[in-house]
Amino acid sequence: MSSASTMVDWDLAGRTARRLVSPGPRTTREEAAAVVRELHEAAATAIGHVEALTGLRPAPGGVVPQVAVVDRPGWAESNARGMATLLDPLVEKLAERQGSRPSALATAIGSRATGVQAGGLLAFLSSRVLGQYELFGTGGRLLLVAPNIVATERKLGVDPSDFRLWVCLHEVTHQLQFTGVPWLAGYLETQVAEFVAATDLAPDVLRQRLQDVLSSVVDAVRGGEPGSEPEGLMALVRDPRQREVLDRVTAVMSLVEGHAEYVMDGVGPDVVPTVRTLRKRFAQRRKGRGPVDRVLRRLLGLEQKMKQYADGRHFVGGVVDLAGMEGFNRVWDAPENLPRIEELTAPERWVERVLGRPAIPA
Repeated sequence: MSSASTMVDWDLAGRTARRLVSPGPRTTREEAAAVVRELHEAAATAIGHVEALTGLRPAPGGVVPQVAVVDRPGWAESNARGMATLLDPLVEKLAERQGSRPSALATAIGSRATGVQAGGLLAFLSSRVLGQYELFGTGGRLLLVAPNIVATERKLGVDPSDFRLWVCLHEVTHQLQFTGVPWLAGYLETQVAEFVAATDLAPDVLRQRLQDVLSSVVDAVRGGEPGSEPEGLMALVRDPRQREVLDRVTAVMSLVEGHAEYVMDGVGPDVVPTVRTLRKRFAQRRKGRGPVDRVLRRLLGLEQKMKQYADGRHFVGGVVDLAGMEGFNRVWDAPENLPRIEELTAPERWVERVLGRPAIPA
């Protein structure tokens, strides 16, 4: 997975995460098998409901994603592979452009240090993530993290079958976004490449800054000094062109997350009988500003960036109210139809720009 010139030793990150990951909730072998079986069934059931509500369909001739029910180490290792697939080639290009390569020994030491830190962060997040559409590394796979789903449904005191289907509705929405909109994954890869292209730092300097960022995040998670707010990833963003790319990525990620949130609630009680209870209790859980929120706030380095993810739900609901689902689906026609960051909180501006008509409720 990793080479001598890589910025992060992702093999080591995966191994570190496996060693550090916390155990999941107690279940018998029979209970665990039943959970795996029901999650596969819920994922298959969710596809029809999401297609009916959104109108999205997989592109003809596209790859049919696999559904993988994984444990916490499996999620962490999968994400380490995905990050390596996405980032290592870009770092190689950065090194070639800079014409600056540290010694093999310095690279190995630096990448191992960063790999250990990245592994610690992956281990921490592996106990919180419920599901994920794995875009990079495997060509598309739907991951459902069984122990985390079981732990959350127990903590919330909700109906397990309803909760499992509800989670699958969210993740299957992501699956249909990327299988039904063939250009979307390439668009995100291009944005990451542009971000790297706008970087004027030598790879060894960039690695050191990344180590500092990861170290500050880990310290914050473990309970750093009160009031200390490290810059997070914004510490790596010094060029105005990078900030423009970051705004575009934030806008598209806000869109896909907000769209999935809209679908989770939009299917209604006919599909998920306790959907209102699920939303209420899940929203209360998020309000708690738990460890994941703390990680993400410090990792992103800006409260406003987290707010924009919530704005995605507002954007999707607002456009559907103004233009209907058919009008909203114009967002998937081409990259220029994606929302701009300022449109997330003003969906009527998107309607006027893209649909070319006054924003009158549908």
